[in-house]
Amino acid sequence: MKPATKTNFKHVSYLWDEQKALSMGTDEVALLIYRSNLLGADLRLTNYGGGNTSCKAVAKDPLTSKPTEVMWVKGSGGDLGTLKRSGLAALYVDRLQSLQNVYRGIDYEDEMVELFNHCIFDLASKAPSIDTPLHGFLPFKHIDHLHPDAAIAIAASKDGKRITQELFHGTIGWVDWQRPGFDLGLKLKKCIDENPGLRGIMLGSHGLFTWGETSYESYINTLEVIERCAEYLEENIGKKRPVFGGQKSDSLPKEQRIAQAARLAPVLRGLCSTSTRMIGHFTDDPRVLEFINSQDLERLAPLGTSCPDHFLRTKISPLVLPLKAAEDLSDAGSIKAKLQSSFEEYRTMYANYYAACKQKNSPAMRDANPVVLLYPGVGMFTFAKDKQTARVAAEFYINAINVMKGAEAISTYTSLPRQEAFNIEYWLLEEAKLQRMPKPKALSGRIAMVTGSAGGIGKAIAKRFAEEGACVVLSDNDPSRLKEAVAEFKSLFGTDVFSSAPLDVTDASQIEKAMSECALSFGGLDIIVNNAGLSISKPFTEHTEKDWNLIYDVLVKGQFLVTRGTVELMRKQGLGGDILNIVSKNALVSGPNNAAYGSAKAAQLHLSRLNASEFGADKIRVNTVNPDAVIADSKIWAGGWAEGRAKAYGITVEQLPSYYASRTLLHEVILPEDIANACFAFVGGLLGKSTGNVLNVDGGISTAFVR
Repeated sequence: MKPATKTNFKHVSYLWDEQKALSMGTDEVALLIYRSNLLGADLRLTNYGGGNTSCKAVAKDPLTSKPTEVMWVKGSGGDLGTLKRSGLAALYVDRLQSLQNVYRGIDYEDEMVELFNHCIFDLASKAPSIDTPLHGFLPFKHIDHLHPDAAIAIAASKDGKRITQELFHGTIGWVDWQRPGFDLGLKLKKCIDENPGLRGIMLGSHGLFTWGETSYESYINTLEVIERCAEYLEENIGKKRPVFGGQKSDSLPKEQRIAQAARLAPVLRGLCSTSTRMIGHFTDDPRVLEFINSQDLERLAPLGTSCPDHFLRTKISPLVLPLKAAEDLSDAGSIKAKLQSSFEEYRTMYANYYAACKQKNSPAMRDANPVVLLYPGVGMFTFAKDKQTARVAAEFYINAINVMKGAEAISTYTSLPRQEAFNIEYWLLEEAKLQRMPKPKALSGRIAMVTGSAGGIGKAIAKRFAEEGACVVLSDNDPSRLKEAVAEFKSLFGTDVFSSAPLDVTDASQIEKAMSECALSFGGLDIIVNNAGLSISKPFTEHTEKDWNLIYDVLVKGQFLVTRGTVELMRKQGLGGDILNIVSKNALVSGPNNAAYGSAKAAQLHLSRLNASEFGADKIRVNTVNPDAVIADSKIWAGGWAEGRAKAYGITVEQLPSYYASRTLLHEVILPEDIANACFAFVGGLLGKSTGNVLNVDGGISTAFVR
């Protein structure tokens, strides 16, 4: 393996470690995975889930034991940056190429996908993707197909073919736009047959193919071609005319942008969720601001994207919000009314696009709401079925912005024709892929915040909700415990499922910031769990005024303040919601030495009833879970409460768990997970018409029976 002649690049990252590659020896598949991961690690080269790579190598046929040529290629739905061997499809090269003998023409090319299964070499491999023939019909051992912004900017420009020929002196071929598939694979083969000696092919509006005889040669060839594209753009951006025609408006200062986004996100989420409840993402990336504040925004935004990977994630075009950057957003009702017509116009535009382009066998029209929403002077919102999809949609639209910027600098940007865009979006093969996706979990599309969720009951509830598909905001007044919970959730769920906010429930300003975190991270809030609490166990006459105020501030005032902030946010969305209050058996039972705690819990319970009566008109359900004696991982029990309760019952602290279990009808120890299950029962979908209820999770204490 020869070292690179050039390893210092400006516009791409050279990440190849020769010693690591040498350790893989002649294992071409291992080298393919290594190269793929390196390419996927640089988002300037390709985006999440985009592009594919392959290698052809000789392997022993399991039936004949004879050497045979096999192609390993990224399988359907994979991601280069995280690709593993299990994500590859492995096919007999001769069988794949022999499919040309049964190909009936472009009108029948989709039927070829099923025939890929007859070419499978490794029965445990991933399903082959639609791009398989694009690799299989080319004669090269190692091939990279990527969607780098710099290359697509040339491919999506009006003069892209001429620029490609001149820039690379004829060493990069050109194939006009065509939907990926069997026929495009034949077009690539024809390009190579007619132009021997090419080092790559530019696909009009789409992306780049490059190759090499070794994994390393393919890698370095790919970097060099993309680097040259990027250099060319850099030489021309801003030279002939200002970027995007120059600046039209100014951005608000950072803090004001964030504040505006937090105020508006719940309103937008409600408007985008008329068909399916959506999760949001917000970014004020400088590249976004440059575009949305430009003179060319009005001209370029309606054109949509060019690369099919971009288009599938971002929809036909974005919605530019008719709001001033410093617009007064305090009256959510009037803002919603102002935006309503823009959303209706977008839905009508989308329905007309569907009606004009649909064919006899087209799938039914999907959600007509926009995915990408541009707010000049503030930033970009994206909404999708989950956080990862919303975040990736934002990344792809930034890719599209980069493409438009480059294309406009060297020529004129051209997007996909509407019919071609439709044929991609409503491709029957794409529809089949959507139908194969797992059904949404019970809490998919829901956003929950749990107060006091750094441990004990709160953390158990947050985990259960995350496991059921919800996006969760962790909140707690203990910074060290919250940091530990964040690390645990990151390990369990990754970064797209949760966010966090420090929260003292007695501090209205912190509650406002926590609500803003819900809006900025996910678009709003559907479920609040008022779980934060503390306890003091003393005889009545030993309670101090400080004790009394602390208990009532945290339990009663805290529930009031958090609920007030929650209802304000939920009303902005107009999607209803759930308020769950974690109260206690002590709200119903007179126990010794807990006058402040027990009476505060009773106040929490009755406040829940009052809230249920008041918020029903907003479709906001309010329900209560009453635990008892949940000792595991509880911060309460780390203080003096355990000693106080043991003293009240005339036992030792060590005897408390068995004592509590013995006094229940079921003789059960109550765990945090039991409370989490009860919370899920209320919000999981089966009790959507229930409000004002109390669910005891105490092992059965007859004196606590509600009726």
